[in-house]
Amino acid sequence: MKNLLKIVGVLFLSTMIFSCASLNSPVAATTNPVGELVGQSTGTIYLGIYGNVDAGIQAAAQNGGISEISTVDFEYKMFLGGLMTTFTCTVTGK
Repeated sequence: MKNLLKIVGVLFLSTMIFSCASLNSPVAATTNPVGELVGQSTGTIYLGIYGNVDAGIQAAAQNGGISEISTVDFEYKMFLGGLMTTFTCTVTGK
């Protein structure tokens, strides 16, 4: 019984350590022509409660020097079974 618990524990920990989820999704598009400029904003949350998250559209546009937004994409990555989550907003425009 103790060996079974050890095996289950090792399997659980290895799943947590090596698990990763990623989701890319277009959020919005405007009628503005797609420009050459690209801006990104990124934020990270630890343990689902603590972190620096300024992954908004406005921050991404400011980082890329964009005044007219064409497209907005959002990327969500989860590492270590959800212990660390990264959000990235990518904006294109001119």
